[in-house]
Amino acid sequence: MKRFLTLSCLGLAAFGLCGAYAGIIPEPNAAALPYATQSNPETLVVDASTAGRGFATSTMHIPVRPGPFTFVYPEWIPGYHSPSGPLADISQLKVSANGTPLAWRRDKVDMYAFHVDVPHGVDSIKVQFTVLLNGGQSVGGNVMSTPNVAVISWTRMFFYQNDINYHHYYIKPSIILPKGWGYGTALTTVSRVGQRVNFAEEPLTYVGDSPLDMGRYYKKVLLWHQGNAHQWLDMFADAPQDLDVPAKILDAYKNMTPEALALYGSRHWYNYHALLTLSNKIGFEGIEHHQSSDNRAPATFMTNPKWQLVAGDLITHEFSHSWNGKYRRPWDLTTDNYQIPQRTDLLWVYEGMNQYLGDLLSFRCGIRKPSEYPQYLAVLYSQMAHEPGRDTTPLIDLTTGAPYYYMTANGQYPSIRRTAGDFYTEGELLWLDVDTIIRAKTHDRKSLDTFLHLYSEPKLTGPITKTYTRAEIEHLLNEVVPYNWHAFFQRHVYEVAKLPPTGEIKRAGWRLVYNSKPNPFVVADEQMFHVNSQWLTYGFDIGRGGKLTDVREWSPAWKAAMAPGMKIESVDGQRYTPAALKYVMVQAEHTRQPTTFIVSKDGWFHTIEVSYFGGPRYPHLVRIPGTVNLLAKIMAPHAKH
Repeated sequence: MKRFLTLSCLGLAAFGLCGAYAGIIPEPNAAALPYATQSNPETLVVDASTAGRGFATSTMHIPVRPGPFTFVYPEWIPGYHSPSGPLADISQLKVSANGTPLAWRRDKVDMYAFHVDVPHGVDSIKVQFTVLLNGGQSVGGNVMSTPNVAVISWTRMFFYQNDINYHHYYIKPSIILPKGWGYGTALTTVSRVGQRVNFAEEPLTYVGDSPLDMGRYYKKVLLWHQGNAHQWLDMFADAPQDLDVPAKILDAYKNMTPEALALYGSRHWYNYHALLTLSNKIGFEGIEHHQSSDNRAPATFMTNPKWQLVAGDLITHEFSHSWNGKYRRPWDLTTDNYQIPQRTDLLWVYEGMNQYLGDLLSFRCGIRKPSEYPQYLAVLYSQMAHEPGRDTTPLIDLTTGAPYYYMTANGQYPSIRRTAGDFYTEGELLWLDVDTIIRAKTHDRKSLDTFLHLYSEPKLTGPITKTYTRAEIEHLLNEVVPYNWHAFFQRHVYEVAKLPPTGEIKRAGWRLVYNSKPNPFVVADEQMFHVNSQWLTYGFDIGRGGKLTDVREWSPAWKAAMAPGMKIESVDGQRYTPAALKYVMVQAEHTRQPTTFIVSKDGWFHTIEVSYFGGPRYPHLVRIPGTVNLLAKIMAPHAKH
């Protein structure tokens, strides 16, 4: 999952049918005999012909046995690291058997479980409901469809038998497309008749792991192939012009698989589909899957080079997850159905290392220029080095509490509380530190790439999963180079670390400085997301409409009693604009006069004076004379382009 997403809150654990009827509440399990088999699968038909209007209708026939039966709606969706199944988007639920309606009732404790009494002589029930695609609790965002494009996550489209192992429970999905729309998915198409597309029966876990994008305007690009293996970029846009991707940008994406194979030395997929929706209505998002990825970006993401500078790791991050996260997965994050809670403590490997690897691939591919990485790294380090929450909250709390922290990404004072995004950003610094330690100790003969070859094993397979523990990660690193890796991770992950890892910058031949020269990544980020960061100067971040989104503890703005939610109306008498604020900041450096802000909140206006006289302040990395430029070696292409 990409770091800028927001998700639902941590909910109650799921509970099984037997305990609900007996008054005893057991933990969810995967011990039940699955009634849906390969020869007798659950069938699912999603009528998405109305997706452009914001809803779809799901109809399934679920194999059953007479007597009490519980069917459940997916709660813990792999890749979201939280109980994020959008219950509020279910509507008009109906259950029947042989044409006769059956009464259903929701469990009193587990909101994701539904009970029904199956009559004698019935071997399947029909379950139908309307899915509100833009209902407000959509997984990964509030909008999943527009009049021209839609994202279909199968996990929000079906119910299934409670307490089964989804590796052994089979489902046969179909979809009815809007007229004239195309689609993309990693599922195997068996047939298409008109607007209806039928897919092969597969284990429930594989169907749930293979989203479908569809749209009126679409383009499919073959990025790479070798023998029977292919990688595709399937793009769907609100407007046809947003599919006119410059050849230079596409050529960079065609380097993804060669660079990933060089990085990992293996492949654990057959046909990979990078699904990409291009829309200003559907939120910015990235979700990993084993043979595909669900990527959502603004309309001009593939036509405006600035988007590639700011977020060029969107697709490479999710692609890297096919190895790190899908093939290799934390043992306690790996469950046998969607109701069993996931334990997220090892996300500092799953997401933290992958943030580094996704960025690394974006630079090695040429989506971003390798020479630009030092400036990008300077921004990451400055973010973590100026976060007050580090004084009290260790990284392990962010990963263990990830289901909660994902929810709070947009809450007030995120720098004090910290957010899920921190273990992505700090994870990159952590694993760059690991990379440079390996390189320094082996005189650049080995690197993190060496570890990844051991980690992902040099072989070619389909989508399978192999779990790991913290102990195995440390063991594999010791195979690469002997070092006290346990103490290293203990210090940086499991204990309070008031500063992010620092050794990697000097070890790579650079040092961090702050000056008035704009950092291109900061500038581009502000332009594309319409924000204004004064985190390193006054100590606040400004979002759309001039509203403060956070204030840094003990900064000049904090001392002047500024707070999130305040809207800046004027600065030193001028109507607020980023340009006006910058001008006033430069003047204050010379006049030594406090900056006067007029702010509004809840219908009241306030005049606030902020004493900051340092001028513009941007982070940069500069070379240490006489040292080896390790960053250039790390980010340089490792495959033949």
